[in-house]
Amino acid sequence: MIKADIVDLVVDLADIPRAKAATAVETVIESMRSALGAGDRIELRGFGVFQVKRRKRGIGRNPKTGVEVTIPPGNTIRFKPGKDLRDLP
Repeated sequence: MIKADIVDLVVDLADIPRAKAATAVETVIESMRSALGAGDRIELRGFGVFQVKRRKRGIGRNPKTGVEVTIPPGNTIRFKPGKDLRDLP
């Protein structure tokens, strides 16, 4: 599923014009992007939790040459599904 599919679902379910649905979906995504960028946790009950986690510095290996490379520390986004999502058939 891509963003256009989500917009189509909002149009069908909410019975609103496509432009308004696209704005609504884009606003939600941008709000989530801003919150995660600020290091906030996003909890959507019944769906799951998005959380920013620190990634430690590490050492990787180039699979072609076998040369070791250092991987710098940084941030990554983790998603933990909620119970309702985990229990889907």
